[in-house]
Amino acid sequence: MKPPKDIEKYQEHYDEKKFGTKLPKVARKAGSKLVYAALLLYYVLRSKTVSNADKTKIYGALGYFLLPLDILPDFIPLAGYTDDLTAVIWAVHTVWKNITPEIKSKAAAKTREWFGDFDQAAADDQLG
Repeated sequence: MKPPKDIEKYQEHYDEKKFGTKLPKVARKAGSKLVYAALLLYYVLRSKTVSNADKTKIYGALGYFLLPLDILPDFIPLAGYTDDLTAVIWAVHTVWKNITPEIKSKAAAKTREWFGDFDQAAADDQLG
């Protein structure tokens, strides 16, 4: 897939404030795997070394997560966050080379804060 040339087109769907508000609200419903993966993307996005092509992928995935209506509306029990999880995991896979131990540590710490017991190693095995 060729990276989009117009990063602004994808960036407009992502809003850091909305992300910071939505993620804690939906954390329990979405589950620790989606939360950890979304946090990985969030911290990669803040990295100064990430390329515009990778930023575009992250903006697209996190922007989709923020959309109030998507393919599977989030309010549907058990299935509501499946499409969001798919988009976020795809983005994690494509930008994995940018995910440093420090980024993993930050994302895992925040996930543990919200969920208590969280197995970072198992999550990294599934996502990486």
